[in-house]
Amino acid sequence: MSENPEYYYCLTHKSVEDRDGCRNTDRIGPFATRDEAAAALQKVAERNEAWDNDPKWKDAGDE
Repeated sequence: MSENPEYYYCLTHKSVEDRDGCRNTDRIGPFATRDEAAAALQKVAERNEAWDNDPKWKDAGDE
């Protein structure tokens, strides 16, 4: 077993997987822990919200 396990959140199966899971195009990661991988969608939502409200990233016409 690897000294540094990696975990991924599978978008197809809606579950946490190890490195031998589904294709990388179907998952988010890697994460250092199972808990981090399980919270992947929440982290994505938080980042999207932050970016949507960041004045440095406004497109022309978004004002």
